[in-house]
Amino acid sequence: MTGADLIAETLADFGVDHVFYVPAILRRTLVEMERVGIKRILAHSEKAAAYMADGYARVTGKPGVSMAQSVGAANLAAGLQDPYLAHSPVIAITGRKQPILQHRNAYQELSRHHRLYDAVTKFHADIDELGQLPYMLAQAFREATTVAPRPVHLELSGIAGELVEYSRGFLRRDVDTRYGRYPAVRVVPCEQDVKESVAEILQASKPILVVGKGVYDSAAREELTRLADRLSIPVAVTCDGKGVLPDTHPLCVGVAGSYGCRCANELIGQADLVVFLGSGVSDQTTHEWTVPGANARVIQIDINPAEIGRNYPNSIGIAADVKVALGRMLELTGGEKPRWLQWARRCAAIVSAWRQEYEPLRNSDAIPIRPERLCQDLGSVLPPSSIVVADTGYSAQWTATMLSITSPAQRFMRAAGSLGWALPASVGAKLGIPEAPVVCFSGDGALWYHIAELETARRCGANVVVVVNSNSAFGQSRAGVYNAYGDTEGRKDEVYSFRPCNFANIANELGCLGIRVESPDQIKAAVRRGLSADIPAVIDVVTDPTCVAPLSQ
Repeated sequence: MTGADLIAETLADFGVDHVFYVPAILRRTLVEMERVGIKRILAHSEKAAAYMADGYARVTGKPGVSMAQSVGAANLAAGLQDPYLAHSPVIAITGRKQPILQHRNAYQELSRHHRLYDAVTKFHADIDELGQLPYMLAQAFREATTVAPRPVHLELSGIAGELVEYSRGFLRRDVDTRYGRYPAVRVVPCEQDVKESVAEILQASKPILVVGKGVYDSAAREELTRLADRLSIPVAVTCDGKGVLPDTHPLCVGVAGSYGCRCANELIGQADLVVFLGSGVSDQTTHEWTVPGANARVIQIDINPAEIGRNYPNSIGIAADVKVALGRMLELTGGEKPRWLQWARRCAAIVSAWRQEYEPLRNSDAIPIRPERLCQDLGSVLPPSSIVVADTGYSAQWTATMLSITSPAQRFMRAAGSLGWALPASVGAKLGIPEAPVVCFSGDGALWYHIAELETARRCGANVVVVVNSNSAFGQSRAGVYNAYGDTEGRKDEVYSFRPCNFANIANELGCLGIRVESPDQIKAAVRRGLSADIPAVIDVVTDPTCVAPLSQ
């Protein structure tokens, strides 16, 4: 078989059904992919291709495959930062001019691309001959779907990988289908670690769980809910973990950290034991490591043992798959009755007070529209099985705090920090689970990054609904710019704002449905219309640029 045959058939054997790419890369392989039923999604930029693969991977658990030729390798590497930070299994494939042309100023060539990928992948391999392909393809899937998932990179000889894909030989495909989905292997915890952690929890008087994306990845939502309900333990979620326990659940205290709710941070600060479940303990999750404080009693349950104690040195740890660890904890607490009803009621009262404080803004009739009202109305009409894909910055803050996830079947995910991620990621998510309604929430500053991918969505039948918080500015930057100027006069607006635009008109020109919303009483109807359309929809909502997200006040 040829290298093209091998690549296409191996990807199909691992369960890959979409690839996201920018030409020219693996031309003959793309032909063979059609033969084996893999859909080829042509993007308008390499970063967008990586973001699409990321969105696809996050919702399906299967590695998302993104590809670019030699000159696009640097752009594709830039797109892997977000899946790397978010622990998303993405496989990147690029071309590289053959060794005889290296270090000779060859056209469009940067030698040693792997240096570009070192910071954003957990595994890299150069493939110079056909015989390497079966082993390296298999290893790429093993690396992407074991322990903490992250992107991997394969670089093939030839500007488009053609020197490998056109080679011919007798090859055996190396396929272990376990590695076609995360988690490929469920790491079992040390029994003593679980018993010690459970004993520590049962001795606490005010424990709280802080739950992250690892619970989504491990498919452990049911186990989490059962443990919280059994013992009446309050649950805070990270931005990435929002929706693991619905916002309407009586034990959910909201999103923790710098992009979270004041009530959640307050309660974590009051707790005498904080249990991190499938969550890192980054500066954002812990509000600069102040919530909880440095001397707090902490338990970490993480699949990667190197994370335990990284930022809270006295942590008790369970190094294991979250689902397996929670299952064992449920067994050890099987005879327990609710233990913290009074603490849970106190938490519920503080959360209720925080919600009441923001109720006037969530129901505001102000024009321009307040983002709190936009998020409130959007959340109220989301279908039970919908996926919300939020961009970074204010888009993440507004949706994390003001948009309610009300159904266990709903999913929330947000950018790990890359502005403009949400639109292409939502396209990937929709292609991964086409039956799910997918709503992208983006500011107009973020939308400008990859607005061309609306054409991709239309061409590929990814009928996403894009809700634009449209204020003609990088709203999160406004306060910082004004603080920097202080009392100095100057052209402040030119530092963070740009010309107004009617994104509904652009959407219509691209063959999508465009709806302009200028009054809050139009929001629900516009979103419902977008959700019922059989083409991608853009809901362009004109909002107030002076509004400040909750924790930035």
